[in-house]
Amino acid sequence: MSMMLRDSFDVLMPLRDAMSRLFEESFIGPRFELWTGRAFPVDIYETEDKLQYVFKASLPGVKPEELEITAEGDTLTVRVVKKQEEKIEKGSFLRHERFEGEMSRTIVLPSLIEAEKVEATFEHGVLTLTIPKAEAAKPKQITVKVKELAGTR
Repeated sequence: MSMMLRDSFDVLMPLRDAMSRLFEESFIGPRFELWTGRAFPVDIYETEDKLQYVFKASLPGVKPEELEITAEGDTLTVRVVKKQEEKIEKGSFLRHERFEGEMSRTIVLPSLIEAEKVEATFEHGVLTLTIPKAEAAKPKQITVKVKELAGTR
């Protein structure tokens, strides 16, 4: 049987996250932009090899030409400007819920990125960005040098 060190606080992590969220929303306020249509949901994850990030955003009804993506340092910004598609000549809306106007998300990533190598694809209303980490942020293998002590042989 092998012994494994365990962090005794691992069990409390979900509780800690819940408490952090509770305090954030109490003092900062809930994220109303997700409810009002002024932002869009995103998923961001680091690849298994730790060499890049993947950013996915749900943007239904958005055309690729309505997207503006900028990357600099460790910051990524996705901006959408959606114009009204159809004008109502006669009558008026009974309900108008589809978004039109401008919305954006700015994400600060945990490490520097190579902005010139970011790749974007847009398929079925999902924007996917592949974001390579900068060379300085990539893990490097360090070799250990052994020095001989004087007088030992």
